[in-house]
Amino acid sequence: MPGPALSNLRVDGERLWASLMETARFGGTEKGGIRRLALSEEDRAVRDWLLEQTRVAGYDSGVDAIGNIYVQRPGADPSRAPVAIGSHLDTQPTGGKFDGVLGVLAGLEVFRTLDDAGIKTQAPLCLVDWTNEEGARFAPGEMGSEVYAGDVTLDFALSRTDAEGVSVREALERIGYRGPETPGARRFAAMVELHIEQGPLLEAEGLTIGVVTAAKGQRWYNGEVAGRESHAGTTPMNLRRDALPAFAEFVLAVEAIARAEAPAGVGTIGMAEAQPGARNTVPGAVRFTLEFRHSDAERLSVMHGQAMSAAQRISAARGVEIELDPFWRKAPVAFASAVAEAIAQAAQKLGLPSVEMTSGAGHDAVAVASTVPTAMIFVPCSGGISHNEAESATPRDCAAGADVLLHSVLALAGTKTCQT
Repeated sequence: MPGPALSNLRVDGERLWASLMETARFGGTEKGGIRRLALSEEDRAVRDWLLEQTRVAGYDSGVDAIGNIYVQRPGADPSRAPVAIGSHLDTQPTGGKFDGVLGVLAGLEVFRTLDDAGIKTQAPLCLVDWTNEEGARFAPGEMGSEVYAGDVTLDFALSRTDAEGVSVREALERIGYRGPETPGARRFAAMVELHIEQGPLLEAEGLTIGVVTAAKGQRWYNGEVAGRESHAGTTPMNLRRDALPAFAEFVLAVEAIARAEAPAGVGTIGMAEAQPGARNTVPGAVRFTLEFRHSDAERLSVMHGQAMSAAQRISAARGVEIELDPFWRKAPVAFASAVAEAIAQAAQKLGLPSVEMTSGAGHDAVAVASTVPTAMIFVPCSGGISHNEAESATPRDCAAGADVLLHSVLALAGTKTCQT
């Protein structure tokens, strides 16, 4: 049984908060958020900061060929596979200070807390910053963790390009983070990811901790409506092949498909661009993105089929062609019960109210769950707002989540020494 010093162990919440605020300056925006796109100069700066913190503390670190950063704290038994703590440091174009970042910096705080207390775990611990979780600059998201898990090949990931035509390979080399390690070569006994909920449920219920036991499946598409450009003043309405109204009809069809699957199913068209983009030209093309999410794999397939049917129906009715390229998919994930139970027990021991939850968002933990026993910890965020510069979490909730992370990791890795 753990002694009093171990059972009473808590992170330094003020130090964790200071780290969150310090890293917020890398890509900080006027509205108080962060713009730190994957593999940008801002991403390089925060990566450098993280490695400098861990270098000063004496931890070993490594970087793999997709840019994932690994920081290892030794355990008493080096033959045991490490327990991983991981999330990401990249953000959306108008992101906040907590999405992903909390999970990485809370992991760093766990290391520091154990150092301060003189505690060595039996198994080593490994802090991971996964590359390009957001997918905002390079698609698909969860790229580093997907490559680690083998669900996306390294060559495919390196070949992805951003809107300016810069490839992941080029971006990694430009910022100096295309490392020598083979993704997936490091094996973990378990992984725990701490994250803000990005939804309103915990706040609405007055709860502090979400024990995340599952995650919704996802399908991502690139789409294009191909019509015909023509003069806006001389082309009669009945002779137009206008791509934009056809796209608008498809958007409403997607909304209807998703509403029919609520609340478990959702659908989103997050980007759209009409071309050629001239005031007096009938649009000849619209390029767009589409994603569906559902906790049930069969219903997710139904949504896919309905979208394909809607594209065919609208194309025929309006004299255009709507093409959908379903370039990435992820099945619903059930997390490891043993890891989820360690989280639930940690919350109970700390006297923090918790509830089991399913994540509607994708996370690095979802990607690695196929190869590593994994589960997640959620803490509230104000109004459930995320992917937004107004994203906010309290110091108290961040510290509480980090405390649960700490004690979950101690349970999974085991402890060797405890000095008061």
